[in-house]
Amino acid sequence: MVIKAADMLIARRADTRARADFATWKMMAKLNGASALPPEAQNFLASYKKLLEQMGDADAGEATIQLMYRSYYAEMGGAGKAPEVPARSREPVAADSGNVTAFRRLPAKPKAGTSDPNAKRPLPVMLIFACLVVVYVAIRYYWK
Repeated sequence: MVIKAADMLIARRADTRARADFATWKMMAKLNGASALPPEAQNFLASYKKLLEQMGDADAGEATIQLMYRSYYAEMGGAGKAPEVPARSREPVAADSGNVTAFRRLPAKPKAGTSDPNAKRPLPVMLIFACLVVVYVAIRYYWK
């Protein structure tokens, strides 16, 4: 069976949508907000609960996502049977890290004056002030 690129694109979108919707609906059910979900979502959650009695949480969730995926694939205009979507590789999540991202300090920059002896030294503030005074006095003297 040959799968068209357009059907594969629809399949990826349907799979992504199914996974996102399932996670959202499952969280809303945990927060006692399942009654506010649309009837379609409530039906999928009911099938998830039935599957949960027969198998583990991960397997029941994946089976429900596959049901949702097939439904979304047909709804989005996919032709024929929904193709298998290759699983995306994910980075393993450390169990103890949670959602916390550790920030590291940037390494300190070496000071330009100490690292390069030939570097141009900035003019001292007093020298700049003295030059401004000389220019001011010269202009005042010239206009008188």
